[in-house]
Amino acid sequence: MTVKTRNYIYQHGTLGGLMQDLLEGTEKIGTLVNYGDFGLGTLEGANGEVIILDGVIYHVDQTGKVTQLTGDELTPYAAVTNFETEKQFVLENVSDAVVKTEISAEISHNLFSAVKISGTFNHMHVRVVPKQQKPYPRFVEIARNQPEFSADNITGTIVGFFTPGLFQGAAAAGFHLHFISDDRNFGGHVLDFSLEEGLVELMELAEFRQNFPIKSADYLANEIKLEDISKDIEEAE
Repeated sequence: MTVKTRNYIYQHGTLGGLMQDLLEGTEKIGTLVNYGDFGLGTLEGANGEVIILDGVIYHVDQTGKVTQLTGDELTPYAAVTNFETEKQFVLENVSDAVVKTEISAEISHNLFSAVKISGTFNHMHVRVVPKQQKPYPRFVEIARNQPEFSADNITGTIVGFFTPGLFQGAAAAGFHLHFISDDRNFGGHVLDFSLEEGLVELMELAEFRQNFPIKSADYLANEIKLEDISKDIEEAE
């Protein structure tokens, strides 16, 4: 797979910050679309799940309701890229574990990769983080009590990224995937799924561009320690 130097992942905030209760919104979610048309994230207070697909920003709240955002909503963490398919293949009647194994065989584990899977899913199991108010709890505590939703025989698209282990803390090492149905009535952070038939599209990324919330006093003052958050990331993601 040839890596194009203009392809990059642009990320605002860090997942480690979320783990350490830095949930304040520090950037308008619409700003991210200036850097990419494909991505994921959350809103202020860990409010639900954001899916960015074809430049449109969708939000799933804790009730499972899907809405289209205006772009003015604030986010503490989101990541995007301009998606261009570099490699693709079709899979039929496979589990999520098999899908991830097949993808892993096609990408470098030392590069970020964008992952898009569109098709029909026998089963889709998602979660949606509920909105929090200050003083914010640790993210892992929120995740232990998050609403979960399931759907069978549903068509839609998985939007997400593979992150190299080296960048655990900045993002979640491994796969971080969100889902949005074709009818835009179902979505969330993917927990597990089975794929009836789908097209897997991949793009390796040559650059990782990290934007920090430099105007957030809480972020600047709160030292994020990897040893404190690594297990929380593994549990929450």
